[in-house]
Amino acid sequence: MPTPTLLVLDAEPLPRLGRLTGHARIEHTDAEGLAARLPRADVLLVWDFTSRAVRDAWPGEGPRPRWVHTASAGVDHLMCPELAASDTVVTNARGIFDQPIAEYVAALVLAMAKDLPRTLELQRERTWRHRESHKVAGSRAVVVGTGPIGRAIARTLGALDITTALVGRAPRAGVHGPEDLDRLLARADWVIAAAPLTEQTHGMFDARRFGVMQPSARFVNVGRGQLVVEDALAEALAKHWIAGAALDVFESEPLTPESPLWQVPGLILSPHMSGDIVGWRDELGAQFVELFELWAAGKPLENVVDKQRGYVPGH
Repeated sequence: MPTPTLLVLDAEPLPRLGRLTGHARIEHTDAEGLAARLPRADVLLVWDFTSRAVRDAWPGEGPRPRWVHTASAGVDHLMCPELAASDTVVTNARGIFDQPIAEYVAALVLAMAKDLPRTLELQRERTWRHRESHKVAGSRAVVVGTGPIGRAIARTLGALDITTALVGRAPRAGVHGPEDLDRLLARADWVIAAAPLTEQTHGMFDARRFGVMQPSARFVNVGRGQLVVEDALAEALAKHWIAGAALDVFESEPLTPESPLWQVPGLILSPHMSGDIVGWRDELGAQFVELFELWAAGKPLENVVDKQRGYVPGH
């Protein structure tokens, strides 16, 4: 078998691929050069997982890579009808971000329950103002999304003695189906969005869903930005339909300085960082190298995405 060509859609810092020396001919490209280089690549590593260049370049002329790996959990940034219909295998970074995101969600839950944002504001103002906060033990959460991230969130919230219900695309043991979502939302203190982006989940948290929630509820999105109708969330917070919210992902990223979301009362914003811990890029690179070694040996790949569903099916 000739040495395969690995094409990397670059982002800084570059992945550490030293283990593949002699096993792959490694080429690098930016978004502008991707279309011209795709026909001679056997494997494409989408290291720049914020880029939509694959969606634009894939429908072009010539052969296409047999395998595409994205260094992210979501695949909506690269999936297009032509890729979905092809024989190309798509894999993702499932498993890297689970516990870091779960810890981030737990941190947001505690921060909102204990009113830490206001505490920090008062400290900056040198103002002594006693307040009461909320106990999280015994409260109820709904986690929408039953992949590894959603399950890690449920386990971590459980360690705080928060009773957590999981909602997936279909009911099964320990998982509620979509038909139960509104009923669960009406009783939840915490609503966590951790679902993949699909036709069914796009815009699922809209004005009606925020209206179903109780006024004391708080909402967190660590899934995909397009799960949420942002104007509806802003209205729900302004009208006190819900008590607070936190977004780590957005309809359009990066969030511009002009975005009205910066000024929404009770809303915590973070720049898509919930899964990014110290050393996370090294973990992503090591994961890809291990997958490449499986692929080169003709063994079944892990983390294979169902291209019609847009995520790795559960077991």
